[in-house]
Amino acid sequence: MYHWILNRVLIKMKYICALLLLTIYLDATAEPPNRGFADRSVRIVADSDTIIKKRSVSAGISYGSDASFFGRTGPVKYQFLNTDVIYNTKSGWFVYGSAYKVLGSIPNVDEIDLGGGYVYHITPKFSGNISYTRFIFDREALIIKSASSNDINFNNSYDWKILKSGVVLDYLFGESHDFFMTITNTKYIETNWSIFDDKDYLSFNPGFNIILGTQNFVQKYNMNHPGRVDLNYNLPPIGPPIEVQKYAKHNSEIDMLNYSFKIPIAYNRPHYTFEFAYKYSIPVNVEGILRNHRESFYNLTFYYVFY
Repeated sequence: MYHWILNRVLIKMKYICALLLLTIYLDATAEPPNRGFADRSVRIVADSDTIIKKRSVSAGISYGSDASFFGRTGPVKYQFLNTDVIYNTKSGWFVYGSAYKVLGSIPNVDEIDLGGGYVYHITPKFSGNISYTRFIFDREALIIKSASSNDINFNNSYDWKILKSGVVLDYLFGESHDFFMTITNTKYIETNWSIFDDKDYLSFNPGFNIILGTQNFVQKYNMNHPGRVDLNYNLPPIGPPIEVQKYAKHNSEIDMLNYSFKIPIAYNRPHYTFEFAYKYSIPVNVEGILRNHRESFYNLTFYYVFY
C-alpha cells in the first residue's frame, strides 16, 4: 500500500517540478523587506510572514467565516474563533498551543492543539521548519478535521525576491491516514509610509496555493458523524449513514484537491498586528459523499508579541 502511494507521489512530482522550474526563470533586483517582522516564524496566527529573531512569546486570537481542512469543508459553514500561544527560542525551537470554538456548537471548546518544532535557515533565502501537532477534539466536535489526531509537518521555502515559493508536506494519522502536499507562491509587500506615526505600516502578502493529497479523512468523518455528509445539500441531513466503502479506493489516491487565492492585509506596529484576509477556494476532484463548491473565506486576526 505504501509503495503504491509513493508511486502516486512521484507521478505528481512532475507538476511540482514544472512549477518550480517556471519560478526559477523569474528575476528581480529589488531587495527583500528588512523590518523585524518581515519573515515570521511558524504558526503565528496571522498570515503576514514575520519572524521573531529573539526569544519571544506570541499570543493571538482570530475569527474565521468557515473551517477548511486541506481544501475541504464540512456539510455546513462552521464559523469559529481560535486562540494561539507560541513560545520561540533563540536557537529555533518553538512550542505552541491552540484552542478552537465553533460558533453555535455544543462544546465549550471544540478542539485543542499542542505541538512543537524547529525552524532552520540553510541560506538567507532558503529556510524551513519541521513540527509535530497533536489534535484533541471534543466528542461533539463537528469540524471535518476531527477524523485526524496527529500531524507531522515539513515546510520548506525559497525567496526568489520577486516571490516566495514553498512546498509543505503533511502526514496525518490517527483514525485516518492521509498525505498532503501544498505548493505555495506568495509576494510580501509593505508600505514605506506610515499611517499614524513612524512606527506603523501596512503589509500585503497575496498568494496562490495548490493542494494535492489523499481524502481518507472524509469517509472516516462520515462514519464518526452518521448522516452529516449529504448528497443533496439538505442541511442538517437526516437518515442513516451513507455507504462510503465504495469510495475508499479513490480516497486513497493522491490527487489534486484544491486551488486557492489569498490576500492578507495587515496593520503592523512593533509589538502587534491586526489582519484581514480574504481567500477564494476552488475544490477539485471532490469525492461522491462530500459536495464542496467554490467558496470565499474571511479571517480577522490580532496577535501580540512579547520579547
